[in-house]
Order: sequence, then C-alpha cells, then structure tokens
Amino acid sequence: MRIYHAMLLPMTATDAANAEPFLGWIRIENGIITEIGAGNCEDPQPDDLDAQGGLLLPGFIDAHCHLGIIEDGIDFEGDDCNEATDPFTPHLRAIDGINPFDACFADARSRGITTVLSSPGSANPAGGSIAAIKTVGCCVDQMCIRTVGIKFALGENPKTVYDSRDEMPITRMATAALIREGLWKAKRYLSDLRASEQDNELSAPEPDMKCEALLPLLKGEQIAFFHCHRADDMATAIRIAKEFQLSLVLIHATEGYRIAEYLAKEQIPVIVGPLLCNRCKPEMQMLSRSNPTALLNAGVSVAICTDHPEVPIQYLPLSAAIARKGGLTDYEALRSVTVRAAEIAGIQDRVGSIAVGLDADLQLYAPNTDPLSLETEPEWVMIQGNIVSRKGEPL
Repeated sequence: MRIYHAMLLPMTATDAANAEPFLGWIRIENGIITEIGAGNCEDPQPDDLDAQGGLLLPGFIDAHCHLGIIEDGIDFEGDDCNEATDPFTPHLRAIDGINPFDACFADARSRGITTVLSSPGSANPAGGSIAAIKTVGCCVDQMCIRTVGIKFALGENPKTVYDSRDEMPITRMATAALIREGLWKAKRYLSDLRASEQDNELSAPEPDMKCEALLPLLKGEQIAFFHCHRADDMATAIRIAKEFQLSLVLIHATEGYRIAEYLAKEQIPVIVGPLLCNRCKPEMQMLSRSNPTALLNAGVSVAICTDHPEVPIQYLPLSAAIARKGGLTDYEALRSVTVRAAEIAGIQDRVGSIAVGLDADLQLYAPNTDPLSLETEPEWVMIQGNIVSRKGEPL
C-alpha cells in the first residue's frame, strides 16, 4: 500500500531546524515504512491512499503519562498507579496494571497520539517499570514496544504519602537514601551473579526481584526516569545517576529553566509537563510555559508530556502549543511530541519519524491546518499501517 499526494514532514533526527513539508509518497508493507519518494506517485493502485495534499506527520508520542493504569472516571477500583505500601518497588511493572480497554485510548488515537510511555506513579521513591505502548490493541502484550526504564520520584510526593503514614521517607534525604540503598544492593547482587558465572564454586545469590528489576539500569540497557519538579531535586537525581553510572531522564523539570545551563552541561534530557494546569502544589510554584524554550535554547533535549490524567491525553498537542506560546517554534513544538520524545525514551528505532524501517504510525491533516490547534483533528490516524481513527467517526 502507498500513501500519495501528501505533504510529508518526516520529523527525522537529521532534519534541519526549519524543515518544510514536501510533496511525496510512502510505501507500507506489513505495517512498516519500506519506501519514501518525493514528487508525484506513478500509477496509483486501488488500495493506495490519496492524501489529497494533506500534511502527513508521524504519530504523536506522549513521553510521560499514566494512560490505562489510572482508568477514566473510576476511583480506587481503576487506579493501579501507586503501590503505596512499600516505598521501594522497582519490581512492579506498568504492563500488569494497564487496562487497554480504558476509554482514553480512543481519546488518544482521535488526536493523533499513537505511542505513550505509561508509567507507575510517583508516590514511591522507586515505583516500577515504564512501558512504551501503542494506543490500540486488546492486550497490552501486543501493544508494548518495550520496557524503557524504571520510574523514580523525588520531592513532595514521596514525602507527603509517607508522612501521612509516619513511615520513611518523610524527608528528601531519606528518599534519596532509599534509592541509593536499593541501587547498592542491586550493584552487589550483579557483582555476585557475575562472580558465580565465572567461578563454579561460588553460589549465585538468592533470587531478588527488586534487584533483578534494577539490573538493566546498571547494565546501561534501560533508563532511570526521575520525577522531580524543583531544581535541587533535579541535582539530586543527577548526583545519584553519576554515582551508579545510570542513563538519566528527568520528568516534569518544572524549575528546569533555573538550571538550564547545568542540565545542558550534564547532557540530561527532560520531559516537561504538565503545562496545561495550575500551580497545584508548592514545588510547582515556578511553573512557566517558557520552560521548554529556555531549556532548548540552552542545549537541553526536550519532550512535552500531559502526565495524563493530570491533563487529559487528547490535549498533548495543545500542551505543545502552550510551549509554542512560550517561545518554541512550530517545528520544535512538533519535534517535542514526535522524534525528540522517541529519542528521549529510546524508542526512535520504532517510532517518532517517517523513515524507512520504522512503524507506519502516521496521521494526516487537511491542507492549511495547524496540527497543534485546539480546533484541529487529524483526517485519519494510522498505527502500523492500519487506520485506527477517522475524523467525525465515533470514538
């Protein structure tokens, strides 16, 4: 199948900062983009799709949310985001709590969002593993691209949750100490495993699921995602990541603009959001829609997120538009919810761009429309070569 007569905006990592759409076509086979051409498509076939001059983009990516793990309109029964009975739970897996039939998956698809990073919450210093998933499917195992890393949290959330229980941690010091303790145990566990593999006379350590969950971080195979709003908490996350040589991404980074040069020097990418919200707690008092622009101008890699359900998932494009109002260019705002989100999550080999070998996760907009506008909807949305949403059709 081919999509032709489209204005392509591929959003690849190598695109110029001011890339413009061009007339072209793409070929899709078995859900994968196999060919991209410029100009008119020769000899279109009946099963090819005429884009009628519309703008063809890769599907949007929400780099941090709780889609499916906090269900829409359901209280305790559908909230599986925080296991707030143990502050250190890296062995929990988001995929075990996601309901793929939650109504908000359809909301996401209708607005061009084809991939999300769905995460455990931030009640615990270590909350569990984060899954990169597609927004269509009846079984999360079939939707999952891969586990991308472990969710950690610093700042007010762990303090507030465990202060009400009169348990550790109730300070920022204790939160960091618990994370360090868990990582040190996992580091020792890994050392003992390797020693037993090299020496048959040494016994392997007793299985420890918490340590096992942290091994991919220590081996550099996955990312440590740290929830933090304040600048001092971001510095703590960087300190811990350096101590254990972890690949680090900061989530929220509300005060990131205060230390933008430091984050750039340390080469720490950030996922900013929510932006469409009030200053709902003390550590968010410095919230600014100009934060993404200040970070990007300093040389920090930036993605935009909704933190759904804090901001409903369908408002991811609007969140990028708010960042645009804060100074991002049109193109950089689009990059923050496509290729840059994919790069920060480590899934750019599957999604985020229109490129040969990537999944055919695409969205088409009518000519002369703004993909980030509140009033705009895609004409259709495609995931792995299948149209999963059409404008005007019921969700």
